Amino acid sequence: MAEDNQNRSSSDIRVTLLGTGAPPPVMDRFGPSTLVEAGGETLLFDAGRGVLQRLSQLQKPLKEARNLFLTHLHSDHLVGLPDFWLTGWLLGQPQIPLRVSGPMGTKAMMAHLDQAFGYDIRIRLYDDRPPPQGIVVLTEEVAEGRVYEHNGVKVTAFEVDHFPIQPAFGYRIDYAGRSVVLSGDTRFSENLIRFAEGADVLVHEVIAANLQRASFASTPEWAEAIIAHHTTPEQAGEVFTRVHPKLAVYSHIVPVDATAKDLLPATRKTYSGPVEAGEDLMVIDIGDTVTVHRSPKG
Repeated sequence: MAEDNQNRSSSDIRVTLLGTGAPPPVMDRFGPSTLVEAGGETLLFDAGRGVLQRLSQLQKPLKEARNLFLTHLHSDHLVGLPDFWLTGWLLGQPQIPLRVSGPMGTKAMMAHLDQAFGYDIRIRLYDDRPPPQGIVVLTEEVAEGRVYEHNGVKVTAFEVDHFPIQPAFGYRIDYAGRSVVLSGDTRFSENLIRFAEGADVLVHEVIAANLQRASFASTPEWAEAIIAHHTTPEQAGEVFTRVHPKLAVYSHIVPVDATAKDLLPATRKTYSGPVEAGEDLMVIDIGDTVTVHRSPKG
């Protein structure tokens, strides 16, 4: 990626899909997590399984990733958080606290994680002596609206429809006239369409409901319930058509073995624009044009 960095403008946004999967533990699609870099800011959205391994593959300095935004509190979006927090502190040696923003319940979760790992934290401070300020967590429970602004980078949270999980958020990141929207987990959402207006890139979740239901649920009833919480390719196509991004990208792909051949033909029923089936470690550079880089490491 060094050559890519040389070609990037200071006004670009770089989006890296760290994990594009769902709860099943597979090696080619880690848990949901997206890295956004802009204006010198390093922002992480969700921390699913394997987030630290993916950051390590990218050789990202862990001490720089000090802002984490959570879309909702489903475990597949969170199970990598203790590893990111604790191992990132031990190995990255950050000099500033970790800032965690998320929906109602985030403060209680982080307080209980601090309690659960209290022994490890104490012994590390005594024995390994990483910077004590680096283990501190500043937690903020957000509502719809602007939730972060620094160095010209603006992050806006907006509610999506992942009922009965309430609230659940998507996020819009704006910088220097560029923008990317991350849907989080949602059904078809009018509110998402409203907040995504004018976005360069829209990263949206998807469920391939056309696949055999047994591939992602043990009973037909459970499969239908899962589908009802998410967005089908046909529905996502309607969203893309109304938002009209320069590029639409699928992430949080259900089932995890769904491929572009499973997703894109159905999307084309309702959308004719640029679309990609996301892959772990896929990089999207948003500049004067939108460029996609696939990694051989995924």
